[in-house]
Amino acid sequence: MIHDSLINTTASLISPDIYNCQVSSDKPLKLGIMASGNGSNFEVIAQAIAEGKINAQIQVLIYNNPEAKAAARAEKWGVEAVLLNHRDCKNREKFDSKIVQTLQQYDVEFVIMAGWMRLVTQVLIDAFPNRIINIHPSLLPSFKGVQAVEQAIAAKVKITGCSVHLVSLEVDSGEILIQSAVPVLANDTSETLHARIQVQEHRILPMAISLLSQRK
Repeated sequence: MIHDSLINTTASLISPDIYNCQVSSDKPLKLGIMASGNGSNFEVIAQAIAEGKINAQIQVLIYNNPEAKAAARAEKWGVEAVLLNHRDCKNREKFDSKIVQTLQQYDVEFVIMAGWMRLVTQVLIDAFPNRIINIHPSLLPSFKGVQAVEQAIAAKVKITGCSVHLVSLEVDSGEILIQSAVPVLANDTSETLHARIQVQEHRILPMAISLLSQRK
């Protein structure tokens, strides 16, 4: 039987229960979170910090969609939210320059792309080398890019899932930190499958941040 909670990790993730490890006495990771939509992953991170499950603090939320619900979630948690609308910039590099400037203004050390729906450029990557992670709704390297859930259904695979990976210039191609597998059911729609994948996203994203704290 395949369980939704099946966890597959790279060799770098040694602990079988990293999420429940003791929070270190070191200074917390200073996180900058980037989101474009609902912000549920933002809230999961904030909750994990509040419960002492990861040693981190959220310095700022950056969002690019004026209607993103993530901003309201940030307000709820007392985190400053900054709107940077990509439509106000002539190109991706200028947009990323604004992002870098904002992240540096808030003294961010690690960047979490939690539902960020924009391609990044070398400008952002060079400013935070090996310090940007992304959550993607597939078992990478399968189904990169947009509509990953729809791609999985169209391919008629029996298992998909989600991955947290380091961000590189090539889309969804950086080092995989942690993954979780989710079975594809015969009657699944993109909505039902995405909902089950999101449960696992909420589980492994705090794990990945805990892993970052060990790498620091």
